[in-house]
Amino acid sequence: MSAQNVGSRVGHQAFRLHIVTWNVSTAEPPADVRTLLQLDLHPATDLYVIGLQEVNATPVRYISDLLAEDSWSHLLMDTLAPMGYIKVTSVRMQGLLMILFAKQVHLPFIRDIQSTYTRTGLFGYWGNKGGVSVRFSFYGHMLCFLNCHLAAHMNYALQRMDEFEYILDMQDFDMHNTPNVLDHKVVFWFGDLNFRIADHGMHFLRSSINNGRFNLLWDKDQLTMMKKKEPILQEFEEGPLRFKPTYKFDRFSETYDTSGKKRKPAWTDRILWRIKPKAIETEDENSSTTSTSSADDDEYPVKVMQDMYTCDVSYGVSDHKPVIGTFNLEMRKKLESPLVTLTVDGHWSADEDATFTYTILENFESSTWDWIGLYKIGFKSASDYSTFAWVKDDEVAANGEVVTVQIKNELPLLAGDYVLGYYSTNMQTLIAFSRTFQILESKRAVMEGQVPENINGHEK
Repeated sequence: MSAQNVGSRVGHQAFRLHIVTWNVSTAEPPADVRTLLQLDLHPATDLYVIGLQEVNATPVRYISDLLAEDSWSHLLMDTLAPMGYIKVTSVRMQGLLMILFAKQVHLPFIRDIQSTYTRTGLFGYWGNKGGVSVRFSFYGHMLCFLNCHLAAHMNYALQRMDEFEYILDMQDFDMHNTPNVLDHKVVFWFGDLNFRIADHGMHFLRSSINNGRFNLLWDKDQLTMMKKKEPILQEFEEGPLRFKPTYKFDRFSETYDTSGKKRKPAWTDRILWRIKPKAIETEDENSSTTSTSSADDDEYPVKVMQDMYTCDVSYGVSDHKPVIGTFNLEMRKKLESPLVTLTVDGHWSADEDATFTYTILENFESSTWDWIGLYKIGFKSASDYSTFAWVKDDEVAANGEVVTVQIKNELPLLAGDYVLGYYSTNMQTLIAFSRTFQILESKRAVMEGQVPENINGHEK
C-alpha cells in the first residue's frame, strides 16, 4: 500500500521511515550512499535513522571524532542536506553510532529528544558492544530507536538475549510517561544482533543461499528460534528474511568468507519493531475490572507497515552488507502548530541591518540561551548557520508577545535562499522556521567582484 493511499484515511497521515543498519567493520565510508538511502523513491522519505556498528573507534580516532563529526556522519550529511534533510541528533558510544535525519517541515514537531547508551562488551568498560538509543515525540507520538551490537559467535545466543534484556533494563529517560524503552508507543530495535544459523552445515547453507531458498534456513535462525520461547521477543515483529544472509563476505565481493576460518553465513543484521501492547483487563481483589489502556491509545493509534526489508549487496567496504527497512507510519497528528512563529520583515541584504520578529505561541521551557539562526537552504544541522542572534536577552518572552530582533552587519554578501530557525537550548533542536526568503546580492559584493562564479576568490 502506498503512503498516499494510507494517508487518505480521514484525519490520518502516513510518514515514510527509512532505517539502515550496517556493521562497517572500522572501514571508511564508500564514495556514494545514494542507493543505500534510496533517494529517488517517491513519495520521498520523511525520517532517516541510520544505525552503524564498528565505526572506527581506536582511542585517538574516537577522541578526534568527539571534536569533529566522523567521516560517516560527514558523508550522510553531505548526501542528505542537498535533498532537504537536516540532522536532528546523533548518539555515539565507541563504535556504535546512530543518526536521525528529518525533512525540515517535520522538525518543529520532533520534541522531547533524549539519547542514552549502555555498554555490555568487556564488562562494560570499553563499550565495544552494547546499545545506543534515541527517543523523541513525533507529532505527539512517542517513538524510540535502539541500535545494538550484541555478543558474537554461534554458541552465545543466550548471552545475546541476556545483553538485550540488560540494555532494556539499564536504559532510562527523564520522561514521566516514557521512562523506559518499552514504554514508547513504537520501538524499532536493530543492529548487528549477531544471531547465527544453527545446526546446518556449510554445504547446505551455501546451496540454499545460492538457490534463493532462504526459507529452508529460517527454522534454524537463532533469533527466530528464540522468539518461540522468549516472551519479550514475541512482542517484536520482523519482516520475512527474503534476502541473503548479510555476514560474512569477503570485502568488495559478493562471495562469502573464503579465508581459512570459512565462517558460516548468517542474518546477523536485523530490524525489528514493536507497537506497545494494549493493557489486558484484569480483576483486582475487589473483583472490579480495571485496565491501564489509555483513551489516548485508542484515539491516536499508530500503525506500522513495512514496505521493504532487504540488504544491499553492492556495498563492499565491510564484511557485512547493509540492511534496509522502509516503513509507513500511519498516525493522526496530536500537534498541528509550532511553538514559535518567525516573521521576516522587508528585503534583506548585507547593505543594511535586517529585522525579524518572533512570537511564542505555546508555553515551553524557553531560555535566554535560545537563539535564532540564519540558514542557507541545504543546511546540514542546527549548527550549520550563517549567523545568529540571541533571543530577547533580558527576560524570556511571554506568550503572544511579538519580539523584534535585529541582525547587524553579518548577512551574507551574495544572494541566496534562506530560512530563520529558532533553536531551543533546553530541547536541543530547532523548533520553528520562517518561510523561505531571499537575501539579495549586496552592493559590496558587486564592488568586490564576488559574483557566484568567483566566491571568495575560488573558482566554483
